[in-house]
Amino acid sequence: MLQIQLIHNSNSQLTTMFLQLAHTKLNVYQFSQALALECYKITHQFPTEEKFAMVQQIRRAALFVHLNLAEGCSRKSKVERNRYFETSRGSVIEIDAALDIAYKLSYTNMAIEAYWRCNCKYF
Repeated sequence: MLQIQLIHNSNSQLTTMFLQLAHTKLNVYQFSQALALECYKITHQFPTEEKFAMVQQIRRAALFVHLNLAEGCSRKSKVERNRYFETSRGSVIEIDAALDIAYKLSYTNMAIEAYWRCNCKYF
């Protein structure tokens, strides 16, 4: 749900408007949000020398998954929607590959790896 606050100039009253957007109710959208938050938490544990490399790449890809799903849902043509959804799926693969390298470098533990692999059923 998006909250927008508008101020009317005539009498300076504050009006709040809520947009009920359909994509926010989709399971895949809710999962992608959880995925993005989880990626931020996981990368918080990475070594500081990865701050401007792997950490940013994983976080950016996780955010792109979520944002491309949202933007894809707003497109009218099926072809255009699918293009955004495929981009989102590609970002999931990117995160998976990066976390695989992170695991091999001992930046993550097996529990995180198992969580990731078990919860990608939507993609």
